[in-house]
Amino acid sequence: MGGLAALAVEAGHKVTGCDTGVYPPMSDQLRALGIDLVEGYGADQLAFNPDVFVVGNVVSRAHLADGTPKYPLMEAILNAGLPYTSGPQWLSGHVLHHPTHHATGPRHVLAVAGTHGKTTTTAMLTWVLECAGLQPGFLVGGVPLNFGVSARLGAGNTFVIEADEYDTAFFDKRSKFVHYRPRTAILNNLEFDHADIFDNLAAIERQFHHLVRTVPSTGRVVVNATEESLERVLAQGCWSEQVLFGKAWANKAGFTANGEPGDFTVLKAGKVVARVQWGVSGVHNQLNALAAIAAAEHVGVDPQTAADALASFQNVKRRMEVRGVVSKSGGDITHGDSGAITIYDDFAHHPTAIHTTIDGLRRQLNAAGKAADRILAVFEPRSNTMKLGSMTAQLPRALEAADIAFCHAGGLDWDAREALAPMVDRAHVADTIEELVKHVKAAARGGDHILCMSNGGFGGVHAKLLAALA
Repeated sequence: MGGLAALAVEAGHKVTGCDTGVYPPMSDQLRALGIDLVEGYGADQLAFNPDVFVVGNVVSRAHLADGTPKYPLMEAILNAGLPYTSGPQWLSGHVLHHPTHHATGPRHVLAVAGTHGKTTTTAMLTWVLECAGLQPGFLVGGVPLNFGVSARLGAGNTFVIEADEYDTAFFDKRSKFVHYRPRTAILNNLEFDHADIFDNLAAIERQFHHLVRTVPSTGRVVVNATEESLERVLAQGCWSEQVLFGKAWANKAGFTANGEPGDFTVLKAGKVVARVQWGVSGVHNQLNALAAIAAAEHVGVDPQTAADALASFQNVKRRMEVRGVVSKSGGDITHGDSGAITIYDDFAHHPTAIHTTIDGLRRQLNAAGKAADRILAVFEPRSNTMKLGSMTAQLPRALEAADIAFCHAGGLDWDAREALAPMVDRAHVADTIEELVKHVKAAARGGDHILCMSNGGFGGVHAKLLAALA
């Protein structure tokens, strides 16, 4: 919704917005754009008298225990009969398929879907198109460091969008991505998530097939060949060109990688077509790169040009972002080891994402000759799926590559200590941020890498750790 607000401002509209607990980097971006942020959902905001209310999917018809509406502004809009629409519907009608917001001809929409890696892959693909001179528009669910903003209209005919399978709005329960009508669609991966709205994996697979149905016959569907779930999606029907990536298979038109994640050759149909050398870690990012290269090819960018662009890709805020380094000489870390302590911020919140993020950091340390350095994983199960407790059994494996894990368990309805019991003394659970910081400080020593993972603000834990360790 923050990215939509940015696009609306760039298109010349006057925009205000409301939410609760808005946190950086989006809050900083919105204020820099001159967008007034109102805390809460009070009905008094009707006084803004907008032409239309664009409603995010956090808003519902829920009521509190005392019977009052949780979102009184929405109730006031409905009662007054005022115009409203969903974020994806507004985007489709005013940006993606609007005749005045592109250079010449219709937009070529490139949509990036998947349980994991959507934001990073969207940022990669956008940067590739930018370096190729296509001046793409984009909407990313984060802030790509190469651009410094999460969205822009763009001057060219391409638009790259992060395509989320979460539902559109309380009045439109379809997945958001069915509104985007892409000509190029990346299906990056697919596993169970969003337990608050999907009963099982098959229900999500059905939504992904709805996306596939919207791709024209002249379009391209770029699919991760390592995912059985995506095989089932395509088995339901596909009417577009299919380009696979990720491993060897019968379809010789696909893309594979040979080499380490930081330096690898790209093969198409078994023939080397490019080489990627960059500073981004993790096998998952190697797969993300293959997807971006395959999608960019559909709009005329050859693989080597795409690979050259990826060499200068700077990733996205909150994706293995270094938030600070504490030097032993400047603090009181006296456990006997030398070296600085590095604190990272990452958006990982699903067990698979936590596992791949830790594994990516471990591989990066090993490659740098720092195999002995410890990883301290600090996380909070904040997503709706994790709060429901439907994936607690996966947590010990997700954290296995960390030397010590620290869990913020405040507000959970399930027992984090019981869930992490298989890790024995390698796991610590705290009910408050302050207690969590104390646990980490007591365990930290020189040379450690403290990896903080959450899809929220995490109570400012990064700054609090830096202050405590300093």
